[in-house]
Amino acid sequence: MRRILLELPLIVILMGICAVMMYLPVFHAVTVRDWLSARSFFYAGTLFLVLVIFLGIATFHMKPRSLARSHLTALVAAYALLPFMLAWPFYEAVGNTTYFNAWFEMLSSLTTTGATLFEPERLRETVHLWRAIVGWMGGLFIWVTAAAIMAPLNLGGFEVTSMARPGSGSRRDRVLDADAQTDPRERLVRLALQMGPVYIALTGVLWISLVGAGEDPLIAICHAMSVLSTSGISPVDGLSEARAGLVGEAMILFFFVFAFSRKTFSPGYGYGPDRISAVYRDVEARIAFYTIILVPSALFLRHWIGAFEVDDVADLGAALRALWGAVFSVASFLTTTGFTSAEWGGTETWSGLQTPGMVLMGLALVGGGVATTAGGVKLLRVYALYKHGHREMERLVHPHSISGSGGAFGRHMRRRGAYIAWLFFMLYAMSLAGISAMLAATGLTFEQSMVLSLSALSTAGQLAEVGGGGAISYIQVTDTAKTILAGAMVVGRVEALALIALLNPEFWRA
Repeated sequence: MRRILLELPLIVILMGICAVMMYLPVFHAVTVRDWLSARSFFYAGTLFLVLVIFLGIATFHMKPRSLARSHLTALVAAYALLPFMLAWPFYEAVGNTTYFNAWFEMLSSLTTTGATLFEPERLRETVHLWRAIVGWMGGLFIWVTAAAIMAPLNLGGFEVTSMARPGSGSRRDRVLDADAQTDPRERLVRLALQMGPVYIALTGVLWISLVGAGEDPLIAICHAMSVLSTSGISPVDGLSEARAGLVGEAMILFFFVFAFSRKTFSPGYGYGPDRISAVYRDVEARIAFYTIILVPSALFLRHWIGAFEVDDVADLGAALRALWGAVFSVASFLTTTGFTSAEWGGTETWSGLQTPGMVLMGLALVGGGVATTAGGVKLLRVYALYKHGHREMERLVHPHSISGSGGAFGRHMRRRGAYIAWLFFMLYAMSLAGISAMLAATGLTFEQSMVLSLSALSTAGQLAEVGGGGAISYIQVTDTAKTILAGAMVVGRVEALALIALLNPEFWRA
């Protein structure tokens, strides 16, 4: 089987996986006697599986001129083509929606954005499960492709630490790519077999933990898959209607760590104390930890000021609930998951903040770790800019000083790493401005355009509900605006540097 997979194009393999995964909702639909959903997913899965077999026969042993280029192209093509395939059973099972809306829903799930057009009560349980499965598959896809495709090409955040030019494909990483000359197909299969079981096991552990905390099994599995993939997809109205309560939120908070640092799950960092030590030394994990401490602390001080204004300082219980709501929500949006604590609403009321969503928008823009399922700019790029800024401040005091801290790698991070991080940040800002302008041209207000643009680019679709002064409904925007948002989701997930690498003539002549 492994040898057969190595002879097939990546896009055909992905289509086959999607076709097989369509059978999973069938078992649930039969269990709950939802025959419409069962037929929809069974027929779609069978049809696409037959199509994949024919495509596999036609493309078997096909040799592209450049395997690295073909896989990067397939990565972009996956987000362009797979949602049309995934939307078919969704469209048939819902029955009272358009295919365009079904496509938007599946693209949002696959990119782990989690933006939805449907109220929870409108969809059947099996359809909710399918949304979570698609988001979960999208998260695993990012785990594997980031290590197997992006890392060797110095893209996706790896360009900050690499000495080579982004997109050059001359990187050697002892952890993610021990042999830079390895066939990309072999690397994909190897890393999928290494990371897949870890991803499945972590999801299972969180699912069982949530069920043990009193959560409904369907809601628990959907939330578990959404946390590991950072999609934030929920069959109910988020965690506010979950049965697990604060215990469930505490369990979810622990699993956010896998979106802060790739060293928590990537192969090559050992096990037990060695991996814990690697995570402790990782700058991304440290920045995330400091952020989760400092931002809620700042909000908590503002809470107390607000409490003085309303003479409610004696309510210690309200203060602790506000603190927990801030800690959980900060961690959730820093990973671009988008779950808000059940106490977040009480936090807003108790504190008297006018625009608390602005804080969450900033956190989503920063994002999580490189090669994780989180979106945003990424913590490693923020660290590179911080180190460069720190060095520039030193030079203001001592203009002729020479910094040797960190050795050659430290100097690279402060110079070229910061330079590339700044270029990416500018591309991100330009993308945000351009998408906002296009959305404004469709009739949306400035605030709505900015919130929706950032939610799409950072793959944190739930920002539409909490980022602005009022909740924004995706179903109320025009189809043109939805198309623009769909493109922004792909750009935010694949990242602009990868798209620019595809447009580089030298990349195609290689």
